[in-house]
Amino acid sequence: MVAEGQDQAAALERQNRELQRLLTVARDQLGEMKVKLAEASAPPQSFATFVKWAGEFADIVSSGRRMRVTVLPSLGRELEPGDEVLLNAMMVVVGTAEPERAGQAALVREVIDADRVLVVSRGEDERVVIMIGGDAHSRVSEGDTVIIDPRTGFASEKVDRSGVEALMLEEVPDVDYRAIGGLAPQIERIRDAIELPIRHPELYIEHDLRPPRGLLLYGPPGCGKTLIAKAVAHSLGEAVGADRSYFLSVKGPELLNKYVGETERYIRTIFERARSKASTGAPVVVFFDEMDALFRSRGSGVSSDMETTIVPQLLTELDGVEGLSNVIVIGASNREDMIDPAILRPGRLDVKIEVSRPGPASASDIFSKYLTASVPMAPSELAQHGDDAVGTARALTAVAVDTLFGYPDTPEYVSGALIRNIVDRAKTGAIKSLISGGERGITATHLRDACEQELLEARAVAAGTLGGE
Repeated sequence: MVAEGQDQAAALERQNRELQRLLTVARDQLGEMKVKLAEASAPPQSFATFVKWAGEFADIVSSGRRMRVTVLPSLGRELEPGDEVLLNAMMVVVGTAEPERAGQAALVREVIDADRVLVVSRGEDERVVIMIGGDAHSRVSEGDTVIIDPRTGFASEKVDRSGVEALMLEEVPDVDYRAIGGLAPQIERIRDAIELPIRHPELYIEHDLRPPRGLLLYGPPGCGKTLIAKAVAHSLGEAVGADRSYFLSVKGPELLNKYVGETERYIRTIFERARSKASTGAPVVVFFDEMDALFRSRGSGVSSDMETTIVPQLLTELDGVEGLSNVIVIGASNREDMIDPAILRPGRLDVKIEVSRPGPASASDIFSKYLTASVPMAPSELAQHGDDAVGTARALTAVAVDTLFGYPDTPEYVSGALIRNIVDRAKTGAIKSLISGGERGITATHLRDACEQELLEARAVAAGTLGGE
């Protein structure tokens, strides 16, 4: 009997513990339901932007209204200008929220001071906004796109506009005039026009002479126009003693946009970027390649009416560059006759330099840039010149020039690019000969074959039969 009573007592004790557990679970569930019910019935919270502290109060902007409100003590004073905050029904700051990542895009026109920038949005609507999160000078520059909140006057972040950035190749050119062959007269004229005003500004002031604002390089393709523009940027850096120079290469045809006003905006952005770089004291070269594709003569009837707005936009920017002595605009074109005359008139692109096809002397100079003593040469060629690599390179250059200009139609096709291709093709032939068991290095035969093949291809391209029968 005693044992049976003990078993019943133990069973009742277990049952009691289970009931206690179930009661505890039910109480917790009831508490959670009360919390959820309270949350569901709580009034909505409003979003606002914190502006600044005003003693123990906070200045905020909510729905375009600026207010001074109370802050819960638990939040402390960790709020920073531009932070997103939550307001209860009593307009008390009760918490923080994730910042808004969307907003109105605006273009930075000028960085005013450490936290304020002048932006342009919705056409030409200018306003000053405060840049959130650090020094504005280190975060943005003229021409950048930022997200702004017009109601609060804050700019939250910089936006990378690939549509604009892809049009500009910003680099530090490592090409100097020594890398350019066969264009000594053109280079001398360019240096007279661009470097003299920078190296001797006092003489220009004394003679009341205004430096040129820009120049046009025109001539057949492949003759070194782009190479010259890069060398100008490099030389300008040396002339002013700057740590670096900037070369903004604009891809002309890609600048065209089907949407009204977008091409003009691109042009404004490019020049705003140039002005921003120039303000640091570094020389800036803005290079427009294939200029005739973008700035055709207005009213010529050879293209759409887009040039009626694009050309005036460029003219406005060119006239605005007048006060920036370390900005130079260079245009390159194979068809200078198709460019609007207003761009080429004196006072805009003042200097016009023809980059023509090289003759025998110029071609020899260009060959010497690629066919140097460091290039492997065949022992049979070296033996003829007493193992003198320099003398052998000169002899091979003479062979290449004689072969190239031995054809009466060569002056129609020869260019610096073609000469470089000849040397590259000769090097490829030398490698193939070595692989097949021949001697190492370039021979005169390789150069002769390369000249003939390049001229055949040039003729085929000109006749439109490349790849045909």
